[in-house]
Amino acid sequence: MVQASASLRSSKRAERPARRRGRWRRILLWLMGIGAALVGLTYWAVHRFEWAGPLVANSLRAVLGVDNVAKLEDFVYAIEDRVNRLTRKNEQPQAHWQVPVAASAAASLASAAPASSADAPRLSPFAPKDPGPAPKAWSAPGDGKWVPIVDPRRPGEAPYMMKTLLHPDAGRSWAEVFVVAIDLRRVRLYAVAGAREPAADSPEGEKYERTALIPTHHDEELLGAFNGGFMTEHGAYGMKVDGVMLVKPKPNACTIAVYNDDSLRIGPWKDIEADQAQLRWFRQAPECMWAADKLHPGLQGGKGLKWGATLDGDTVIRRSAIGLNAARDVLYVSITNHTSARVLADGVHHCGAVDVAQLDVNWSYPKFVTFEATDGGPERKAIALADGFEYSPDEYIRKKQRRDFFYLMRKDTGLQPPSGYVAAPAAPAAP
Repeated sequence: MVQASASLRSSKRAERPARRRGRWRRILLWLMGIGAALVGLTYWAVHRFEWAGPLVANSLRAVLGVDNVAKLEDFVYAIEDRVNRLTRKNEQPQAHWQVPVAASAAASLASAAPASSADAPRLSPFAPKDPGPAPKAWSAPGDGKWVPIVDPRRPGEAPYMMKTLLHPDAGRSWAEVFVVAIDLRRVRLYAVAGAREPAADSPEGEKYERTALIPTHHDEELLGAFNGGFMTEHGAYGMKVDGVMLVKPKPNACTIAVYNDDSLRIGPWKDIEADQAQLRWFRQAPECMWAADKLHPGLQGGKGLKWGATLDGDTVIRRSAIGLNAARDVLYVSITNHTSARVLADGVHHCGAVDVAQLDVNWSYPKFVTFEATDGGPERKAIALADGFEYSPDEYIRKKQRRDFFYLMRKDTGLQPPSGYVAAPAAPAAP
C-alpha cells in the first residue's frame, strides 16, 4: 500500500512539468496568435486610414530609432512584394480611366486656350506628345496617352493639365506610374511648409509662422496639389519659403527652385546656389534621379544609394517625384504604386522629363489631388487622381498638413503670389 502511494505521488510529480509545458505552449501559441492579429490589424489600418501609417512609423522610430525602423520597413515591403509576385503573377496591367478614342481629343480641348490678356499673343495649345506605353508589349489600354484633366468648374476651358498611366515594370503588372503634365506657361507652382515638417534647423526657421494650408484667396484659381519632401530627420534636405530659411540647403541635394520671374528649375544645388538672390522659394530632395537628361550613376548598377534617405532604392513601395522638360515649360508630377526608385525615375523620364527629383515615399504620403465644388455648396473638396491613394476631402484646403506640400494655380488670370513672397525684379533663370 505504501509502495503504491509512493508510486502515485511520483507519477503526479512527473505529470506536473508536462502540464506546465503544455500550459506555456498554449500561452505561447496565444501570444503568437495575438501578435499575428496585431500585425494584420496594423497592416490593414495603415492601408485603410491615412493617419495610421505616420502614427505607426513615427511611434516605432521613437522607440527603435530611424535606421532600425528603415530596416524593418525594408523587410516588410520585401515580404509584401514576394507575396504579390506569387499571388498576382498572372494579372494583366489595368487601366484607371477611359482614354478618348480620337487621338485629337486633347488637342481639340486645348485649341480653345485663351490668351493671358486681350493684348497678349495667343498661346499654342497645350498638347504634349504622347510618350506611348513603356514597355510596349506590357501595357493597359491607353497607357502613355495624355488625357485632359478638365476643371469641373470650367468644363469648356482648355486644360491646364494632362494625365497618363504607365506600367513600366514587366515583372510586376501591378506596378503603376501615374504622371501629370502641367502647362507652366499658364500655371504657377507654390510650396507650403507643413505644421511640423520640415522641422527647422535655425532660430529663424523656428520662429516662422506656419499656416500649413493653401491661402483661401487662392481657392478660385486652384488647380491641384501634391505631397512634398522628406522629414528633416530623413536627410535634412533644405527648404526656404516666404524669405525664411527653414532648413539649410545641402550641396548635393536635388533642388526644386522657383525664381521671382516664375521660371522653374530642378537640379543639383551646386548648379542653382549662385542664383539664391533670385529665388522665390526652394525645396530639396535626395540627389537628382535624372539631371540634364543623364541618369544618376546610383540607379544604373545597384550602387546602394538610398532614394528615401533610409529606404533602399530597390525597395518596392509607393513613391512620388517631380520633373521638368528641357524647355522648362512642362512640369511633371508622378505618384506610383509598387515601384523601385529606378522604375519611378524611368517612368517620369519616359514622359518627357530631363530633370527628375524624388519626393516623399511610403503608403500614406504620395498623393495628387484636384479640387471641385461640394454638392450644393460653394466649398471645395479634394479629389484623388486615382483610386487607392490616401487622402481626405479637406486635404490642403481645410485640414492643416503636418508635412510640406506643393500646389498649382492658374497664373493667366492676373492673381498675384501671396503677400509673403518677395516682389523682386524679374530675373532670368540660369542657363
